[in-house]
Amino acid sequence: MSKKKYQDPTQFAALPCRMARDGTREIMLLTSRGTGRWIIPKGWPIKGLKPREVAAREAYEEAGLVGRVASKRPVGTFHYAKQTEQDPLLCEVHVFVLWVEEQLTDWPERAERQTQWFGVPEAAALVDEGGLAEIILHLS
Repeated sequence: MSKKKYQDPTQFAALPCRMARDGTREIMLLTSRGTGRWIIPKGWPIKGLKPREVAAREAYEEAGLVGRVASKRPVGTFHYAKQTEQDPLLCEVHVFVLWVEEQLTDWPERAERQTQWFGVPEAAALVDEGGLAEIILHLS
């Protein structure tokens, strides 16, 4: 990764949501490529795209998701330590709710990740970042 990405350690993420048949909300989590832990799709700013557009693109690339971003504004922000070749980098992640309409059968990172739907309490318990867990729990 280039040093330029790390000059502004801000990322944008999609929090994939859908309504289950029983009327409860579900959250899709996916595994990270490196450690296999449960995360949400996120990425660095992309020139020419708005933050919510970056979040939607990451959801497509990492999980094959197509949907509608709920708002122009993020529902919350959390921090995490990204492992780099040097020292860990503290990143700030702005989270946008993505109402999922479809998961495609093929997408760019399909072979590198697993995806799964979870109920809100279970999703919150599975993520390592406390700030992300709080954002998830506020959606119930």
